[in-house]
Amino acid sequence: MKKENLSALLESNPYPGRGIVLGKSGESAVAVYFIMGRSENSRNRVFVPTEDGIRTQAHDPSKMTDPSLIIYHPVREAGRGLIVTNGDQTDTIRDYIFRGRTFAEALKSRTFEPDGPNWTPRISGLLSPDGSFQLSILKSADGNPDCCCRYFYHYDAPLPGEGRFIHTYTGDGNPLPSFEGEPVRVALEEDTPEALADRVWAALDPDNKVSLFVRFVSLADGTCREAIRNRY
Repeated sequence: MKKENLSALLESNPYPGRGIVLGKSGESAVAVYFIMGRSENSRNRVFVPTEDGIRTQAHDPSKMTDPSLIIYHPVREAGRGLIVTNGDQTDTIRDYIFRGRTFAEALKSRTFEPDGPNWTPRISGLLSPDGSFQLSILKSADGNPDCCCRYFYHYDAPLPGEGRFIHTYTGDGNPLPSFEGEPVRVALEEDTPEALADRVWAALDPDNKVSLFVRFVSLADGTCREAIRNRY
């Protein structure tokens, strides 16, 4: 399987929705998370730092019409691990881990988002201190909400210069078509989170992009470097 160009993938898709990339660049583990939006309510958001990650926040509170499904903590630390998701399952995973349970057990207690007819998939990732990582997607069965399909992927030996990319939608549409297949193998060759953030931000559709988060974690000493981009 060849490594795809992340910029090219994003430039060719006007609406991948929300996306996660986990992997390794140089001597750092890498986590990327971005959000996009079509409605004013979805676009009216920014990423703001917290003590253990980031959260979404209304850019203009007076324009926020429905906070459900769009206000949450996308990134939170759990011990020395890092959780990245597209919804409030971040907190579910964190709670399970602190109780000695697993990433998979946490997600078996959740399902796709209740936003029919889209039934937006829940995508989640867990980055471990040694650079290994897990990804998951919970999605309806080809748009049928009577069945939740649960997929889990574990990468125990991350290779330098590459990551895995998973996102919610294959493209724009009504209803929005859910992501298909395995997480995509992509090249990661930047030395800094700022450089990677600049590349991803430039590739996202200018009308639909909302916010972006990138973290580099040193595999030698666990120190972190971050970059955030917000439309507003």
